[in-house]
Parts: sequence; C-alpha cells; structure tokens
Amino acid sequence: MSEASPRVQQLFALLASAQGPGYRSFLSGAQLARDLGVSRSAIWKAAASLRSLGVAVEALPRQGYRLTRAASSLEQTAVISALQPGTAARLRHGECRWTTTSTNADLLSRGGLGAGEFDFLTAEYQSAGRGRRGRRWLAPPGGAICLSWSWSFEVLPPQSGALSLAIGVAALRALGRCGITGVGLKWPNDLVTPAGKLGGILIELRSESGGPTHVVVGIGLNVGLGPEIVEDVAVTGNRATDLAALTPQPPARSQLVAALLDAGTTAMAEFARTGFDSFIAEYRDADVLAGQSVKASGPQDSVEGSAAGIDHDGALLLDTTTGRRRIVSGEISVRRT
Repeated sequence: MSEASPRVQQLFALLASAQGPGYRSFLSGAQLARDLGVSRSAIWKAAASLRSLGVAVEALPRQGYRLTRAASSLEQTAVISALQPGTAARLRHGECRWTTTSTNADLLSRGGLGAGEFDFLTAEYQSAGRGRRGRRWLAPPGGAICLSWSWSFEVLPPQSGALSLAIGVAALRALGRCGITGVGLKWPNDLVTPAGKLGGILIELRSESGGPTHVVVGIGLNVGLGPEIVEDVAVTGNRATDLAALTPQPPARSQLVAALLDAGTTAMAEFARTGFDSFIAEYRDADVLAGQSVKASGPQDSVEGSAAGIDHDGALLLDTTTGRRRIVSGEISVRRT
C-alpha cells in the first residue's frame, strides 16, 4: 500500500485522535475496519505503511492498534485560527496536506502573490523532501513540522544572502513565544541544541525578468522523532534531536506552525525594510559557532580556523593561519572540528 494512500492518512488520524493518557488507548482492528469501510487485512497493511514512515504503531492480539508516541494530525483550520490577526490578514491561501513531493517545490511553482501576501503549505510526508545541498530530510508523520511559505519581494534587498540567517532569528522568536528555549543557530541555516540538530531552513528564489522575486522559505522542525529516526540520521554521520528532548510536553504542532508563520512573515516584511541589520544582534547572541574551531568544506577547497562571528551581509568570518577569510552563505558546509 502506498504511503500516500488516503487510507493510510485516515488510519493515522483515527489512531491519533484516540490517544489517551500515556498513549495506552487501543482501537480494535474490527472497529477500524468498520470506520474506514475496509477489511481488517487492509488495516494491517495501512499500519505497516505508517510504520515504514516512522510512525510508532503497536498492534496486540485482542486489543488492536495504538500509537506509542504522541502524534497529531495537522489541520488547516487549527493553524489559521491560531494566527495573529495581522498575519491572518496577509494570508492568501493555506493548506495542510498528508503528502506531496516537496512543499518548497509546490509553492515555488505558483505565482501571483501581491505585496505583503503569503501562501503556506505543510505536509506530513514528502516523497522528495530535502534540506540544504539536496540532502534528504527525514520526518515521520505527526512527529515533525514540514512547512513552507511563499513571499514576493518587489525589489530583492541587497543583503539577500543573509535572509536564511534572518529566518533563523525569526524561528527562535517563534519558539520563544511557545516557551521553547535553549536553541541556538549554526551558520548558515540550522537550528541546534547541544544534543544535535533540531531543524533546518531552505530558501529558494525565482526571479522574473523586470518583475518581483518570488521567495519560498522551507522550515523542517523535529517535534518527536522517535529513536528509529534518530538512529537513521546517525547513520549519515549527523545528530538529530527534537522538541520532546527539550520539554516533556511540546506545544501543539498547529500552535508551532502558526508561531513560525507569524514570526516568519513579519521577518520577511522587516527584511524588506531594513535588510539584515535589525536581525544581526539576535543572531550573534544565538551563534553557536562563534569562537569554535571549524572546518569549512566546499567543492574547490577546505579551510580550518576559528569562527569569528558574522558580518553585516551574513557571511561567516573565519580566522585562519593566513588571515581572516569571509565565507559566503551557500558556497560551503561548516562543521566543528
């Protein structure tokens, strides 16, 4: 059964809605089959599809099925109702899907946004979800946020290379509004904690000749990954963490999405007026690389040195044995040494 099957989505929604204290609530296979109008074999196959996506589904004889980790369906109406009035007034179209190829790609193909308007799109499963430099983004349904929003700049601000850094600051503002602290920023586009990577930002542009620049901001945020996904990420040589590691009860995902949209779209309008200048102090306060020994690796060469913060254009400053180097966002990847 395809992960994109409506039956898989329906089963997830039923199991998520039945969660009780300690996630001990079971739904029988017979009841689920009646509710969905399918056979019990089809329920078993749909549960297997959910497991393949990283959803923790338990099945026990004579008890039925349940989710063993907190999860919830992300609903468009819940997100929109949680937006601040000013943000809601700017929204042209918002949608929460079960599956798509890529939320960024979907929005990038659209156009026609007026000044100050935005669209947003979330998805539980992306068949071609990706992070920076084309890396695959692993996110289980119900356990993460895969959010994109689009914006149109009439004139692209001169410090546009620092936009991902400004959105990082906006993401920290959103998390702070939801009571989440202890998150830092790793140049150029990662949200991190001492335990690992919490989220990432991917910005894509489409310019029209003589016209505005269409910008899509994608944010992936780990809410409750589960040990299997964390282990899958570790195989790639990276460390992942989630909000469940920061707080025993993360905020509802609809609240998180709304907070990210409130802060993110406000930041886009602010960036259009002031560029990176109004974000740089907050970024420097959250910069986890400053003073650290790092290695910057690119397609042509690599360089090691001590990270000396960022400049007003958002470039990483690296003190090396041959002097200070200015590393431009998007050219290379940076790791602590």
